[in-house]
Amino acid sequence: MNLMKVRLVLARTPDFPVGSSEHGYEFVAPLTRDEHIDGEAWRAVKDKCRVIRFWGDEPEREGLLRHVGHGWRFDYDPKDDSDDEPFFKLDKHSLRPGAYVSITENDGVQRPFRVESVLPVVTRVRGAFIPSASFPSP
Repeated sequence: MNLMKVRLVLARTPDFPVGSSEHGYEFVAPLTRDEHIDGEAWRAVKDKCRVIRFWGDEPEREGLLRHVGHGWRFDYDPKDDSDDEPFFKLDKHSLRPGAYVSITENDGVQRPFRVESVLPVVTRVRGAFIPSASFPSP
């Protein structure tokens, strides 16, 4: 299991006909060898599966990647489900650069996002960079 940092950027929409790298998400998730989200591994590292939403000039929002029922979502407040942003069938999509996923944002609009990058999560320990997946949760 490898923890990966996935960067999603807004794909083409009527408001952004060429997409926008200033609007999107960065999140950490365990991925399988075929670049799908690994639900079984997520259970062991869910506290590390964080998300940052960046949206132009708006303040960044921080939350968690959660698996609820049969779906995946970003959750910004564990006490309030109304701010959750669900993916459309994330478990069926590969998270490789160039792929697309859809997220229904908290305004109720489903928007397309392109996977811009997928990089290993690393931690600096005593001057060396080591994959974070090698360390147990604190």
